[in-house]
Amino acid sequence: MARPPAPGSVIVPDWHESTEGKEYLACILRKNRRRLFGLLERPVLPPPMAIDTASYKIFVCGKSGVGKTALVAKLAGLEVPVVHHETTGIQTTVVFWPAKLQASDRVVMFRFEFWDCGESALKKFDHILPACKEKTDAFLFLFSFTDRASFEDLPGQLARMTDEAPGVVRMVIGSKFDQYMHTDVPERDLTAFRQAWELPLLRVKSVPGRRLADGRTLDGRAGLADVAHVLNGLVEQLWHQDQVAAGLLPNTPDNTPS
Repeated sequence: MARPPAPGSVIVPDWHESTEGKEYLACILRKNRRRLFGLLERPVLPPPMAIDTASYKIFVCGKSGVGKTALVAKLAGLEVPVVHHETTGIQTTVVFWPAKLQASDRVVMFRFEFWDCGESALKKFDHILPACKEKTDAFLFLFSFTDRASFEDLPGQLARMTDEAPGVVRMVIGSKFDQYMHTDVPERDLTAFRQAWELPLLRVKSVPGRRLADGRTLDGRAGLADVAHVLNGLVEQLWHQDQVAAGLLPNTPDNTPS
């Protein structure tokens, strides 16, 4: 598998905050609220702004209760569940995100299809896990900063998935970072993990999103700002992997000096 690219080397950092970026983001917002898209829906752009779409399937992995459903909700601009409920079966959520490529100065619309499944369903039904992993482009491995066991479980999960799908993008996300004062995972352990696995490790907060003036509706633009680092991270890893697979970039294996 190709070594992960350096942050900011694939897409233009903070482009979503520029005037041009905000024009493209308007297609996934409506009156400052996030638009929700079904499996067959897509954003509509004016003809002069028409761009290509790159689609990816992403399987969200992790122990029960680490915040998989909450993460997908934040990425999609939905309400974050206040109380934990085990996900029944498989839930799929579509998220669109435009980004500007460094090499070509071209804007591409990225379509992420997130697959989230409850731990009990995975154990109960043999067909669930193969369905989630089939044609998957990326694995998101979650742990909770308030659950030490979920962090210690990561190496086993990563080893299993790497053996079964060696060419798939892998990213690690620490949830409930807003509770970092009560963390069970100190910074020295995160540093050791990054050195051992050489994988992107991002942090997300699990608190409810900011609201518009009515006090009830989620602020779509503020919500995008909160998760832009995760969406941009996925774009960089997946686009880079595609370029390597297409022979447009050299394949530098993990742990091999470039």
